[in-house]
Amino acid sequence: MAALRVAALCLSLSLCLGCAAAAVPLVIWHGMGDSCCNPQSMGYIKKLVERKIPGVYVLSLKIGSNLIQDMENSFFMNVNDQVREVCSQLAEDPHLKGGYNAMGFSQGGQFLRAVAQRCPSPPMLNLISVGGQHQGSVYGFPRCPGESSHICDWIRKTLDLGAYTQAVQEHLVQAEYWHNPLKEEDYRKNSIFLADINQER
Repeated sequence: MAALRVAALCLSLSLCLGCAAAAVPLVIWHGMGDSCCNPQSMGYIKKLVERKIPGVYVLSLKIGSNLIQDMENSFFMNVNDQVREVCSQLAEDPHLKGGYNAMGFSQGGQFLRAVAQRCPSPPMLNLISVGGQHQGSVYGFPRCPGESSHICDWIRKTLDLGAYTQAVQEHLVQAEYWHNPLKEEDYRKNSIFLADINQER
């Protein structure tokens, strides 16, 4: 939480050009398992920025019609569909027509980068990515005890077998930025999101 506070304060200082100048709007995209308005994460950040920059318009993105859908979609909705939905939200928001700054947390960072690349209107002026996996997620199975564990090895191999299948790519968000450095060709050929925004094919 301290890192989120520092990031928000840094953003506040960089975006506030002075009291007389109109504040540039801010768009925020949350990370995996979070929601737009969680009072202990994105809701807190939104209120903090609004408090530090009087009059600023802050849009914390919600993907879906409610907070539960927003959280579920961070795991199961095709990222390309999410980016298209966000592009529509931004284009229809009159507060953003002159441009906006963006701040993405974790996977929200690379998703906002895709928005900048694919949807030039309204223009994204600056992007701050806090912990985004722009080169791909950590490959393998984290925190599995021991490199020589047969169970851990089996889990790693099983995960790796399915990551680049069409069904997994289209329905599991984290697979869409899975990057196995030992299977670079499979990644470039079958990654439906990250390989595209990284211009690797």
